[in-house]
Amino acid sequence: MIGDLLAILALCFACFLFWQQRRQSEIAKSHILRKCDQLELQLLSVSFAGHKWKTSDHRWLWHTVYLFEFSALGDDCYQGKLEMRGFMPIRFNLPPHRMV
Repeated sequence: MIGDLLAILALCFACFLFWQQRRQSEIAKSHILRKCDQLELQLLSVSFAGHKWKTSDHRWLWHTVYLFEFSALGDDCYQGKLEMRGFMPIRFNLPPHRMV
């Protein structure tokens, strides 16, 4: 009886975590799209890179990393990185790229 209740609670918690991860992914994609529009870049793809404990500036902080590919002129491809804490972007990292 108690085992069934714990199993149901564990399933509900797993579904909640999945739902929050999907929500964060959609928010990250909208931030990346907005940044690419501001810089007049073409967004090619967005992918989840994983959860990490240590940020790129060596601070201990639980965050999520998203990688994205973009094009500046249409015939090139660059890879950028977005670090998010919760639903807020912490840092964009865009490599040097050609300008229009």
